[in-house]
Amino acid sequence: MFISVLELFKVGIGPFSSHTMGPMVAAFEFRKRLQEFLHTEKPHRLICTLKGSLALTGKGHSTDKAVLLGMHGFLPAELIDKDVQALFTQFASQNVLTLPENRCVNFELAKDLIFDKKETLAQHPNGLVFALIDNEDKVVLTETYFSIGGGFIKTLAEIDEIEAPLDMRHDKSIPYPFDTASRMMEMARASQQNVAEMKRQNEICHRSRKELNEGLDRIWSSMESCVNRGLATEGELPGGLHVKRRAKALVMQLQQDPKSATVNDWLSAYAMAVNEENAAGHMVVTAPTNGAAGVIPAVLYYYVHHENDDLERVRDFLLVAAAIGGLIKHKSSISGAEVGCQGEVGSASAMAAAALCAVRGGSAEQVENAAEIALEHHLGMTCDPVQGLVQVPCIERNAFGAIKAFTAASLALRGSGEHIMPLDACIAAMKQTGQEMSEKFKETALGGLAVSITEC
Repeated sequence: MFISVLELFKVGIGPFSSHTMGPMVAAFEFRKRLQEFLHTEKPHRLICTLKGSLALTGKGHSTDKAVLLGMHGFLPAELIDKDVQALFTQFASQNVLTLPENRCVNFELAKDLIFDKKETLAQHPNGLVFALIDNEDKVVLTETYFSIGGGFIKTLAEIDEIEAPLDMRHDKSIPYPFDTASRMMEMARASQQNVAEMKRQNEICHRSRKELNEGLDRIWSSMESCVNRGLATEGELPGGLHVKRRAKALVMQLQQDPKSATVNDWLSAYAMAVNEENAAGHMVVTAPTNGAAGVIPAVLYYYVHHENDDLERVRDFLLVAAAIGGLIKHKSSISGAEVGCQGEVGSASAMAAAALCAVRGGSAEQVENAAEIALEHHLGMTCDPVQGLVQVPCIERNAFGAIKAFTAASLALRGSGEHIMPLDACIAAMKQTGQEMSEKFKETALGGLAVSITEC
């Protein structure tokens, strides 16, 4: 099993990887199908139907903006320095998509983007159905996509071909093909290599060491700049909840009285800075999702700025985090729509805990233990965003995910690596818990905190 660190961590925009980035990529891909298909001057109409969680929380998660921008030829990474709201407003008023060779397709956002809140597709809760309609109202081209978390997508044919909706590959060419934590530890013992080096050797089977390092450095630079922007920005977040940014004020308090500042204070400030940027629709790194984008950057930012700024250690941190994230994605899910927030913030916390443990000198057994401790204490966590916005409780939840990661790494390093509950069993428990969890608590905004707020 292999999923690249450069695929798991992707630079994009907020507020949500499965509801924003994934649908944008799906719309972009269908646009390419249109370009290949349209060989006539007859008018055609495009309809996009959102299913399941995408329909229920798509407005708050900017799925409508994502689909429209994707249909106009944009991908998430291309929007980092652009005014997304201005582009959306511009395209929403046009009611037509312009394709190469001056071919056009009618697409009226208010009428042709349908939020189907009644039906969820059986394969996955995040479904999009695109249909091209001719002037006689016949469907001449259709495709169904699923946004499976972390910005990854699958078509209907692809998701039916495999046992689970994973964007990874079984690769016999890599030297350390561990697909469980137990295998990871066995290989580490047998090879006398640490987790970071095993992951690095797997990666350079697919790209040069230089390309890998450049990619890792780009990920860290993006994470660091996201934290810095969040710490320097104040004001109210969009969406209607009137949530005020707090990270800047918090870090200013800590800087004025650093002796009273605790690790928890710094981690909270850094994590909230990222997730405030995410909620604003700005640039973030999926880590492994946008809803959980603050945990890993917060822990890594603290490590770099308070403990050790060695670039090689930063690269090791990201490699170990990706190794653990790949195991979780392979054996369970990182999608809140599938397993609740335990799969998002829980996974991110486990990844950050393992990575911090590793760069502090932890053995493979201690790294596995750190990940298990962090994940264990997120089991059962629901995904219940108020008004479908990635703000309440998501911003603070990332802060606590970072704190749990830091604590888990510290506990693991003070132990021998021996413990009762294996990480593999914890991941399996998360999957089972997610399967048995009510749909109300899986990114539908139909239960939990999402329906507990009193509207005045």
